[in-house]
Amino acid sequence: MSGKRVEIKGGAMKARIAAVMISLFMIAVAVTAHGNKKHVMGILQSISAEAVTVKTGDGKIVTVRLTATTMYVMRDAKSADGTPAKFSDLTTGQRVIIHATPKGNDLLADEVKFAPVTQH
Repeated sequence: MSGKRVEIKGGAMKARIAAVMISLFMIAVAVTAHGNKKHVMGILQSISAEAVTVKTGDGKIVTVRLTATTMYVMRDAKSADGTPAKFSDLTTGQRVIIHATPKGNDLLADEVKFAPVTQH
């Protein structure tokens, strides 16, 4: 650089500040979009009609209760959002992301997203 200062005119500076503020606001909205929901991510260890047990990445075992309104989604190549699935599609060993609502000491599954078990 030649050492010359480049001066940004007031209107351009205000536009940049506004763009930064809007970006920060959008990030804050995205972070809080789930409200009090909890995410449980890991590998399915056990499955029953009432609950699933997940081993998380840090080794914790978390039980999430299933309800009549729990939705199941298989993450596959057919759709970016996944394919609607059902409880019977769950298998131990699958990687899951569960969106759950805390209720007392329980976590109630709103949605269980899972990937097919890969064969090695």
